[in-house]
Amino acid sequence: MRGTRRFAGEPRQAYAVTVVVKFGTSLIAGVGGRVRRSLVRARAGEIAELVRGGEPVCVVSSGAIALGLPRLGLERRPRSVPRLQAASALGQGRLQALWDAELSRAGVPAAQILLTGTDVADRTAYVNARNALQALFRLGAVPVVNENDATATDEIAFGDNDVLAAQVAILLRARLLVLLTEVEGVYTRTPGEPGAELLREGSLARDAVFGSGSALGRGGMRSKVIAAEIASAAGIPTVIAAGAAGSVLGPIVAGEPRGTRFAPSAEPSSAFKLWLRFAKPAAGRLVVDEGARRAVAEQGATLLAVGVVSCDGRFELGDAVELAGPDGAVFAKGIAGASAAELAGRPRGVEAVHRDRLVLY
Repeated sequence: MRGTRRFAGEPRQAYAVTVVVKFGTSLIAGVGGRVRRSLVRARAGEIAELVRGGEPVCVVSSGAIALGLPRLGLERRPRSVPRLQAASALGQGRLQALWDAELSRAGVPAAQILLTGTDVADRTAYVNARNALQALFRLGAVPVVNENDATATDEIAFGDNDVLAAQVAILLRARLLVLLTEVEGVYTRTPGEPGAELLREGSLARDAVFGSGSALGRGGMRSKVIAAEIASAAGIPTVIAAGAAGSVLGPIVAGEPRGTRFAPSAEPSSAFKLWLRFAKPAAGRLVVDEGARRAVAEQGATLLAVGVVSCDGRFELGDAVELAGPDGAVFAKGIAGASAAELAGRPRGVEAVHRDRLVLY
């Protein structure tokens, strides 16, 4: 490998200088679920070249549902969750076989990693997934990650894998996230419309007008912008770019201006706090008084139960909770040190959220 990094709060854990590349459904499957093999072959060749040069690469690939639809006799993505799960189950084998064949052809082995929202939200599973990915990098393999749609029940949770790609990039502390799609990047309005202009800087993307996703995919450009903002907030530069050109990944990884680039935050958090902020869903909310808000937000203090005005939600010890001030504005998220029932009545001496287990917004 080219090198490793260590981050505060993560002792004895070395992180690869990794690139995470996400492929949208439209780059994998064409009309009628036809595999776009030549495109995948070209990108697999670039990935293999990066790996041989010492740059670990993790692929996050959509396409399982699109590749499974023909086996159900369908041309468009269904709305029914059971049908989506069935299509994914029928297409995931085709998707992995595609990547396995093309990466092997390029000289590197492919591995399969399937994740769900539960895997990302649970800290133990999160760390285990990271360890498995790091082991694959050490072996020179390319992990191909997809959501485990066949068991997901929350409307195929991540949304065309864009947010999943951001989660994987954060999990790996990647040096770069690349979201590949059919268009060059984020435009001011739908590409092809009069006045549509490519935005080179992601900071301008909030003013863009987004269209809908494709008939086979679900995310669309809005989902990619959200994913890019999540990753950049975690200190990971992100590029949204076209994935069908002759040469794509080499120039982007080398830093050439392609597509729309989202600059990284200047102050990324520790891996634990990134997980807490972006991956762990909040099960409730604690409304605190002004004194407690100042103590936590300005002095770095632990939140005590005596400062909690009210509890929203039925959370337990270890669940994530949002912290809101008297005005209702959320200013932090943390791991509950006690259940909602235990915090009722503002008992003295009880820790609601310890200062080492919260992140400020």
